[in-house]
Amino acid sequence: MFAEPLAQFIVALASDYDGIVAPSTASAKNVAPRAAALLDVMQVSDVTKVLGPKTFERPIYAGNAIQTVESTDPKIVVTVRTASFGATGQGGQATIEPVAATADSGLSSFVGEALAKSDRPELTSARIIISGGRAMQKAENFKTYIEPVADKLGAAMGASRAAVDAGYAPNDWQAKPARSWRRSSISRSASRARSSIFQRRQGGRRQNPRRCSIAGPAVAQRLGPPSL
Repeated sequence: MFAEPLAQFIVALASDYDGIVAPSTASAKNVAPRAAALLDVMQVSDVTKVLGPKTFERPIYAGNAIQTVESTDPKIVVTVRTASFGATGQGGQATIEPVAATADSGLSSFVGEALAKSDRPELTSARIIISGGRAMQKAENFKTYIEPVADKLGAAMGASRAAVDAGYAPNDWQAKPARSWRRSSISRSASRARSSIFQRRQGGRRQNPRRCSIAGPAVAQRLGPPSL
């Protein structure tokens, strides 16, 4: 079921309950905020401890601090980190009640699915990744400046989240931080490639790979497309 009709279904049942609780999963994170918006209440996310009927603890700043939150809304909508709570025992006496489904508003529909095919290495397993960010300014610059380097090195092409969100690159190019993979292999290989290319452009003068790695099209256009 899509998030929109599921959120409407939850709201239709909400009048009989004081709170709506969901796990902090990708699916629930897609539905719970919609239900909270339809109920005009503030959602409390990633709860790790319950202090009272409407008082909770949740981590902030990447888990470096714990925030105590108290809701003043008539109904509460919370998502919880399930690993922070012990499993309940078997033999509970909660009743299961059948409910009627609500009509689908038709806001979204399934169109189809397709696998992206490419001759390049998979982004998650590639030894070398040539990636660009928002400084590339437009999608064409990925073909002009990033693709020739990736072709020469047999590398995967990647893009930062900002570049993907701006529409410069497809979603399957979105690269995670290098530390998520084999950082030394990727960073050294990419740095050597950048250093070699820019040394060739600058007549053999050694350039700082760190500076080269963040150079955008303004610099690249002045140098011209790479001739590898």
